Amino acid sequence: MKPTLRIASLAAACLCAVTTLEVRPSAQVAYRFADPARAEKLAAAFPAIDRLMRDFAERARVPGIASNVLVDGRLAHQGVWGVRDVGAKAPVDVHTVFRIASMSKSFTAVAILQLRDEGKLALDDPAERYVPELAGLAYPTADSPRITIRHLLSHAEGFPEDNPWGDRQLAVTDDAMTRLMRQGIPFSTAPGTAYEYSNFGYAILGRIVARVSGQPFAQYLETRLLKPLGMHATTLEPGSVPAARAARGYRLEDGAWKEEPRLADGAFGAMGGLLSSTADLARYVAFMMSAWPPRDDPDDGPLRRASLREMQQVWRPSPASVSREASGGLRLNTGGYGFGLRVWQTCTWPHVVAHSGGLPGFGSHMRWLPEQGVAIIAMGNLTYTSWGRVADEAIGMLERTGALVTREPQPSPALIAARDDVMRLMEAWDDSVADRVAADTLYLDMPKERRRERLAALDAVHGACQAMPGRFDVENALRGSWLMACERGWLEVSITLAPTIPPKVQHWAVTPLAQPPRPVERLRNVCGQ
Repeated sequence: MKPTLRIASLAAACLCAVTTLEVRPSAQVAYRFADPARAEKLAAAFPAIDRLMRDFAERARVPGIASNVLVDGRLAHQGVWGVRDVGAKAPVDVHTVFRIASMSKSFTAVAILQLRDEGKLALDDPAERYVPELAGLAYPTADSPRITIRHLLSHAEGFPEDNPWGDRQLAVTDDAMTRLMRQGIPFSTAPGTAYEYSNFGYAILGRIVARVSGQPFAQYLETRLLKPLGMHATTLEPGSVPAARAARGYRLEDGAWKEEPRLADGAFGAMGGLLSSTADLARYVAFMMSAWPPRDDPDDGPLRRASLREMQQVWRPSPASVSREASGGLRLNTGGYGFGLRVWQTCTWPHVVAHSGGLPGFGSHMRWLPEQGVAIIAMGNLTYTSWGRVADEAIGMLERTGALVTREPQPSPALIAARDDVMRLMEAWDDSVADRVAADTLYLDMPKERRRERLAALDAVHGACQAMPGRFDVENALRGSWLMACERGWLEVSITLAPTIPPKVQHWAVTPLAQPPRPVERLRNVCGQ
C-alpha cells in the first residue's frame, strides 16, 4: 500500500527516542530527573543561601540559627551561625537541639496514620469513641456532625484558632486537659465547614494515640518513629537534652535578649512539644520526601509511602491569598492543610509542603518541593523566629541555578508501543496495525478511512517527515506527544491511551505547525504577571 506520510528513518527515530528513556519494562508509572549533574548545579546556590541566613540572623537579631538544604532526600548542605547560649557564648553546631514547636504536628499525624494502617482506628471515626470526654460537647448547630479524627488532623473540627493560648499549655497535666474537655470547648464554626488552626485539636490526637496504642504518647513516638528513623537527639522532654547541646530560647526586650522559661512536656506535647536538631530533622524530612515519586521500591519505612503522600495533600482548603514578592510581582497562593502539614501551590511551584513552629524562645521551619526534590530546614532561638520569607528567597536562589526543575514522568511500555505503532501507520497505513492499536472509540471520533485520507493529505503538503530526537514529551504514563520535522514545516503528534487492558489509543491528533514550539518548563504556570 502506498505510504501516506513519508518518514525519513523510522528505525533511527525510534531508536534515538527509546535509548534516552531508560524505562524498566515492568514500570507503569515512573518519574526521573533528566540532568545527571542537577545536584552539583544546585550546590552553586549554597554560598548565597549561607549569606541569606547569616544576614537574616543579624537583621532579626536571632542569637543562633541552624539550617539544612536537602537534595533528593540527602543532606546536601548545613549551616550554623551564632550562639545557642548567650551567657556562655556557646556556639550553635549541627547537633544543637532547638524547640521545633508546631512542626511536631506532622509527627502526631504519622502516629495516627500508623494506627490507621494497622486497622486500629479509622480517620472517619468519631473522636469521642477514643476520648469519651468529648461526648458532652455542645455543638454549635443541631445539624453539626460529630468531630472525627479526620477533622482534627486537618484543623476542620470547628474549634477556635488558639495561638498563642495553646503555646502556654504544653506542660498541663492529663487531668487538667480532661477537666478542660469536660468543661466544654467553644466552637467558632460547625465541624467540617472551615479551616481554623487548633492546637487543642492536636493535643486530642495525642490522647487518641495513647488510648489506642496503650502507651504514653512520648513512648509511642520514640519507639515507633524516632528510633526507627535514627532521630536519637529528638525528644518531647526538655530535661533529657544534654546541657552541651541545648539551645536556650530568648526574646528581645528593651533591646536585650531575655531568656524564656523552659516549658516542660505535658498533655499538649502532641501539638508542639518536640525538640530536635537539624541533623535529626534532615532524617525526618528525607523520610517525608521519600514518598515521592510513587514507585516499586521496597516500602519498609515506619509509615507506608502512600500514607506519607496522603499527609502531603490538601484535606481542608484555606482561603487563597495574594502577596507581593521581593521582585515586586504578585504571587498567588492557594492550598490548605493536609495532615500535620501545610500544602499549597503558587504560580511557580505546583506542590509545596511545609510547616513552621513557634514557641516562646524559638522559631523553626521546614519546606520541601516534592516534584523538584529539594527541601529547606531552618531553626532559631528567638521567640517566633519567622522563616517564611527567608525560605522563599532560598528556594529562589536554588531556582536561579537553572537546575530546580520538575521530575519528569516517563512513558509506560504501553505508551512506547503505541507511539511506535502510530509511527508505523504514519509511514505506511496498515489496517491490521490500526485495528490492533485503536481503542473502540477511536474510529467513532474519526472513521478509519477519513483518518487514512487525512494522513495522505498531510503527506502531500509537508513531504517527508522525521521524528525529532529527544522530543517525546510525556505528560504521564499514558499520554504523550512528539514533534516531527518535515520537508515543509513541522507536525506535532499526540496520543492518549484508554483505561483498558491492554491500554489502546483513544485519542490521536496530528497538528501541522508553522514552526516548532519552544520547549517550556513542565508544570510552570503563568500568573501574577
